[in-house]
Amino acid sequence: METKSSMRWISRVCLCSLVTLMVNGCSTKIEEVKEEANPLHSLTNLGSVGPAPIQEAKKMPVVAAKSALQKPAKPVVKGIYVSAWSSVGNKFEQLIDLVERTDLNAMVIDVKNDSGQVTYPSNVPMVNEIGANSHVIIHDLKAKLQRLKEKNIYTIARLVVFKDPYLSKKKSTYALKNRSGGVWKDAKGIAWVDPFKREVWDYNIQIANEVASLGFDEIQFDYVRFPENGPKVNREVLFDNPQKLSKAQDIASFLQQAKEQIGDKAYISADVFGLTTSLPDDMGIGQDWGMISKHVNFISPMLYPSHYTTGIYGVKSPDLQPYAIVHQAIHDANVKNLQLAKANRQIAQIRPWYQDFTATWVKPHKTYGAVDVKEQIKAAKEQGVEQFLLWNPSSTYSYR
Repeated sequence: METKSSMRWISRVCLCSLVTLMVNGCSTKIEEVKEEANPLHSLTNLGSVGPAPIQEAKKMPVVAAKSALQKPAKPVVKGIYVSAWSSVGNKFEQLIDLVERTDLNAMVIDVKNDSGQVTYPSNVPMVNEIGANSHVIIHDLKAKLQRLKEKNIYTIARLVVFKDPYLSKKKSTYALKNRSGGVWKDAKGIAWVDPFKREVWDYNIQIANEVASLGFDEIQFDYVRFPENGPKVNREVLFDNPQKLSKAQDIASFLQQAKEQIGDKAYISADVFGLTTSLPDDMGIGQDWGMISKHVNFISPMLYPSHYTTGIYGVKSPDLQPYAIVHQAIHDANVKNLQLAKANRQIAQIRPWYQDFTATWVKPHKTYGAVDVKEQIKAAKEQGVEQFLLWNPSSTYSYR
């Protein structure tokens, strides 16, 4: 049962979240990823709530998979983001070397990026119809995946779903529309497709199916949500929602369909906003922790300290306190999973994204290095969460 103090804390979190969404919006990984004397004062009474720590594995685990298509056993992933441009040439060799020299064992590789471009020579009919693969970057994807498999490097395909300006331009009927009938654009001038459109679901699932067949171990859906600043978007956009689903129901239904069609070939994961670990609702973007967990194998909250608003979790300058931010976020995620377990609901494994970049636009900010990355890892590991992914938009890492 919640204590009065925890209820007061949730109220503070909700207020901070509301301020963040209304004033700043919520940045995500690929965009401009934009002192308190005792920053841990509100964390001192927290326990390690949640499942017991997972056994650490170097590279891939030895337990054999039992799927007919021989998915690997679920590994304890410690991975890095690899942009499409970083997956070719000498940069890729450097990243492979980084993985082999450390306890890293996985790569998250762009197959459909934030512009809506497919990065490999796809055979999906609509991809070719609209020319979404007209600027191929990774020409030898299948061979590349085979090479990574030989090195026991777990491969994750990053697929940006509903933020898709390219599909919105080529198939405007799929775009979010404003109430006057024109294509709606967000504050950065970017068009999104309508997450309620089943044709958009099918398009993305076909791409996911294709890359799973090419050899990816896992499909990671990013921007699997509605645009941020939900109340404002709701006033401006006329959604095509004949089934009258809530945003959270829609996102969960998309992931359910994806898992049903791809689950025998590859694992499924979803990136979610960091505050989904702490807030009781879907934040107005359709990301409900429990509903998403039911339909994915891994859930990846983006816990970049630079993305949290001043005062969140009682921390004056979040970017300066990576341990404090991740500690509280993981604590809250574990509490949510414990509640789901008590209700006999399916639980996805928690695999957070951590910050390995410097947010120069945040005032004050710090230059992130290996120590700051390890502080984030430590904060979660102390609470039983060993898996992690590191984000740097240029795929340049301080991790050693």
